[in-house]
Amino acid sequence: MVGSLGAQRPARSGGAFSRLLLVHMITPLALFYGLRWLGVNQFLALLAGALIPLVGAVRGIVTERRIGGLQIFILGTMGLTVAMSFVTGSPRLLLIRNGWGMAAIGVWMLCTLLTRRPFLYEATRVVVDEDRQRMLEANWDRYPAFRRMLCICSAFWGVACLIDSTVRVVLAMTLPVDLVPVLDDVLLGVTVLAILAFQRFFGRAYLRRNGLHSRGVMITPIAATG
Repeated sequence: MVGSLGAQRPARSGGAFSRLLLVHMITPLALFYGLRWLGVNQFLALLAGALIPLVGAVRGIVTERRIGGLQIFILGTMGLTVAMSFVTGSPRLLLIRNGWGMAAIGVWMLCTLLTRRPFLYEATRVVVDEDRQRMLEANWDRYPAFRRMLCICSAFWGVACLIDSTVRVVLAMTLPVDLVPVLDDVLLGVTVLAILAFQRFFGRAYLRRNGLHSRGVMITPIAATG
């Protein structure tokens, strides 16, 4: 039964990631450039792309029947941005909505450092099977260096998201409107790669300096591995 759960969870996680990619990146980008090619003005083309993730987020809340503070903040800022863009008619206001979202995520990640478990612990727990969840919890209880490493990496995630947010706002306010949507997605790729590289190399090096060896969520003292 445990093996069955372990096989199903990665599939569900992969499917969720694919849907997230489709709803928040691929479809809005394709819709924007498709509408622009058809001659639709920048404001309406951006609005059409902005409504897709907004509707997707609302649908997810209705389906799961639960909503957290982060979701409320993101939906609120996105809704406010869209509403203000109607008043001003400015496409640039629509462009900065992703910057607001990244800022909210970054602040939330940093706030988890004040809670019992940081963001990265909970995020890892969601995507692994039950055996690895128990291993993760045991590592957390047993190794202070592991706890510190997760906190440092979670802080890096938060700061990286805030930097990403700042760059998005600068791009939205300074570059040609038609260029910004694709650069937003490129920036997201760069941010994620930078975070994962830091997490991989710093995390392993930090654990080694503290006498620990890591293989996935399996943490063992280096003396034991030798």
